[in-house]
Amino acid sequence: MPDMKIFAGNATPELAKQIANRLYITLGEAKIGSFSDGEISVEITENVRGADVFIIQSTCAPTNDNLMELIVMIDALRRASAGRITAVMPYFGYARQDRRVRSARVPITAKVVADFLSSVGVDRVLTVDLHAEQIQGFFDVPVDNVFGTPILLEDMLARNIENPVIVSPDIGGVVRARAVAKLLDDADLAIIDKRRPKANVAQVMHIIGDVKGRDCFIVDDMIDTGGTLAKAAEALKEHGAKRVFAYATHPVLSGNAAENLKNSVIDEVVVTDSIPLSDEIKALGKVRQLTLSGMLSEAIRRVCNEESISAMFDA
Repeated sequence: MPDMKIFAGNATPELAKQIANRLYITLGEAKIGSFSDGEISVEITENVRGADVFIIQSTCAPTNDNLMELIVMIDALRRASAGRITAVMPYFGYARQDRRVRSARVPITAKVVADFLSSVGVDRVLTVDLHAEQIQGFFDVPVDNVFGTPILLEDMLARNIENPVIVSPDIGGVVRARAVAKLLDDADLAIIDKRRPKANVAQVMHIIGDVKGRDCFIVDDMIDTGGTLAKAAEALKEHGAKRVFAYATHPVLSGNAAENLKNSVIDEVVVTDSIPLSDEIKALGKVRQLTLSGMLSEAIRRVCNEESISAMFDA
């Protein structure tokens, strides 16, 4: 088996440390910074020749800096004769632009990023809960898209809530919500149907399902500004929901997210550490993080040993 090495980018250093600790290895040595004009500077300061290298780097905000840092690290490792390079991207930025809307003159940036990574010689990509699974097909190298759901589900079960309702925040998330509901002892499902009756009229949220007097789990792959989530929680409470918990893999939490969550009626937001939380979000006291380090370290071990990744999730 080739020598395994883990390198950390600046996006998720704490997660990278936890992963390395779980694998009983130290993080690879590298100098990562920037020149005075903002250009990314990377130097690998240890021998990686023939090694099986894993770079832990989410492409979260600042998205472009973190993406470029990952690209430059891959190139540096490739030129240093690394045996195999796997980009471990707990959060894959630009994934929301995965197709061209009819008649719209827009890019498919998920494909651009895939091509960018491939162009510098990445051998494999390991990511968590891609926003759109078809992005795996944008690559010409293997892509392992592992699921954050089991980690979130374990936390839901630990609450020991009787007769909860799993809520999809929109029609597009029904498949995800249904899968969680099935795993949660076939819990009931509710759907929030967002409609705008006509132009310049406020969006109306229709609740499909019975939530009166019950605890609700809103499930999604990510939380961005939190505005829609806050409105969804308000609609659920107006329909008689007892408590509302939000579960999502990726805490993007950009823009007015802190204000939106602070003023919302959500009882608690539970996310993973695919993206670090800002001090402002931490100060709210209603956002809790679960770690992906156990799952990702096991996935990395399996990749290194040429073992099945899908077997991790076999029931």
